[in-house]
Amino acid sequence: MDKEDINEDAGNGNKKLIIIVVTLFLLGGGAVFFLFPDDGESVSQNDIFIKELDPASLQAIYVTLPQPFVFNVTGDMQQRLVQVQVQLVVRGERNEVLAKHNLPLVKHSLLTTFWAATVEQLRTPHGRLEVRKQAVDTVKSALEKVTGKTVVEQVLFTGFVMQ
Repeated sequence: MDKEDINEDAGNGNKKLIIIVVTLFLLGGGAVFFLFPDDGESVSQNDIFIKELDPASLQAIYVTLPQPFVFNVTGDMQQRLVQVQVQLVVRGERNEVLAKHNLPLVKHSLLTTFWAATVEQLRTPHGRLEVRKQAVDTVKSALEKVTGKTVVEQVLFTGFVMQ
């Protein structure tokens, strides 16, 4: 055998290998096409996007405001010092990002709500519940004006001290 015959045999082997690999890919693709046909029940990207935005299906995420609110409240002929720790309940990571991005607006909305509260309101559980509901409404409306959608589901008072 000559060196030329050996080189020709090696070249034919590479060509055969390439042809076999290409044939296997084509057969595999054809098998997938025939075994898994499109039934017309495919879900569009828009349907997936809408399902992701359904607030009930998204996990609740708690956004903790980094510092408690400390403010004075006047009433019953003396001033009281109040400290409130707040967490926001949002649904989904997009709303979490929006809430964190707009924290200065959230803090301002909460402070205006707290400044309007009276000692009589903050003394009773029912009064604190009213203030919390006002805080929810204020924060929701402020964020809706900026983002165009409901971002915050609830405002939770996780710490409350009045002296």
